[in-house]
Amino acid sequence: MEAREITLNIAVNLGRLCRWCMEGRRSRIDQFLDETDKYLKDLDAAQKSPRFLPTYEWFKKDFEFLRNNVRVDEEWAESMLTWANILTHRASLT
Repeated sequence: MEAREITLNIAVNLGRLCRWCMEGRRSRIDQFLDETDKYLKDLDAAQKSPRFLPTYEWFKKDFEFLRNNVRVDEEWAESMLTWANILTHRASLT
């Protein structure tokens, strides 16, 4: 898979994470966090454009924090949805 496809898959997962969070479904949150981690490993190995790298590095850092500090509340859900939107728009830079 190319970086663009992987980035879009991550964005879709983040949208789902927002949904599961708002529904209070912790087991689904854990499932999609694990799947997103796998996509991140794939994206690490994929060739990315220099224009995408700042966004990617910022996302990786923020995602690691959010992953290690899961809160089933609106703020955490909004962070996931915000990143879903950012990555959807930035996927074209990959």
